[in-house]
Amino acid sequence: QVQLVESGGGLVQPGGSLRLSCAASGSILSIYVMRWYRQAPGKQRELVATITNSGSTNYADSVKGRFTISRDNAKNTVYLQMDKLKPEDTAVYSCNAVLLATSIRDYWGQGTQVTVSS
Repeated sequence: QVQLVESGGGLVQPGGSLRLSCAASGSILSIYVMRWYRQAPGKQRELVATITNSGSTNYADSVKGRFTISRDNAKNTVYLQMDKLKPEDTAVYSCNAVLLATSIRDYWGQGTQVTVSS
């Protein structure tokens, strides 16, 4: 059974940094795309960043220049380095992976809370 487990959320002051991790485990044959989403209270879920298995990345305009997505293929782990955090970055951050186990499908982590406040 495949699982995605996020870690690294917490409370940080505006201008600070956090690093989120999402580790995929189970009978995984290949991971194609990994993404970070976020959802703030009362708002729709937003795609924050994407990284392919070749290392190509894409970011939401709201986080360009502040967030960096990366992955360690040997560890089946994706990271989100978040710098210059703003109160509007407050949300539950969830990772998503499109991968091949018994079939190709996408999986979700349980989410981790990020709160930016003084």
